[in-house]
Amino acid sequence: MKQIIAMGGGGFSMEPDNLALDQYILDQSKKALPKILFLPTASGDAEGYIKRFYDAFNSLPCIPSHLSLFKLPARDLERFILDNDIVYVGGGNTKSMLALWREWGVDKILRKGYEDGIIMSGLSAGSICWFDSGVTDSFGDELDIVHGLGFIEGSHSPHYDGETERRPAFHSFIKQGLIPEGYGADDGAALHFVDGKLTRVLTSRPHATAYRVDIKDKVISEKKLDCDYLLGELPKGVKP
Repeated sequence: MKQIIAMGGGGFSMEPDNLALDQYILDQSKKALPKILFLPTASGDAEGYIKRFYDAFNSLPCIPSHLSLFKLPARDLERFILDNDIVYVGGGNTKSMLALWREWGVDKILRKGYEDGIIMSGLSAGSICWFDSGVTDSFGDELDIVHGLGFIEGSHSPHYDGETERRPAFHSFIKQGLIPEGYGADDGAALHFVDGKLTRVLTSRPHATAYRVDIKDKVISEKKLDCDYLLGELPKGVKP
């Protein structure tokens, strides 16, 4: 079974006191202590980011580790990466991350791991990367398009509710035919794909959601997807 859990935002990076999405990722391994490998490449392997990963995942039932492409832990990257149950990709500059992965052959190793059943996950850059293409702020001054690894067909925009320009940019790129139809995900929302098909949408925030974005006759349509709020029943009077 091939699995990808793509978060629009959230997890330990954005909600250090709410690790519901991170725990959900661990749960999918069905192991008591799954090995989870953090790839902080998009942040330039920022030490503070790596520390926050360990602070969070050392509090959860797992065996955490990380891979720095600036301080290589081993020459045999394939063996190092594939000796894990889960890969978790952090946020940052998607374009730079993908360029480094391709230079080191990490993209091909991740494809092999995915095909072999290693769970792939991540947020922001670590969410965009699994799709054919997506909306990125990698270029600095304005949003643009980045082409991902293509594990999931279609396009993706994270931070759908958290950054005001994301949604209109996503719509515009689809309308211009620059990227295919796809999925938008709010901060705190995660898309769970099994064997390339979306099977479930999870949220760690009551109002977070995700959308299927399509185009017909040059008109964009959004379908709000059914979501499961991981922290239990919604408070009284609160609508999803």
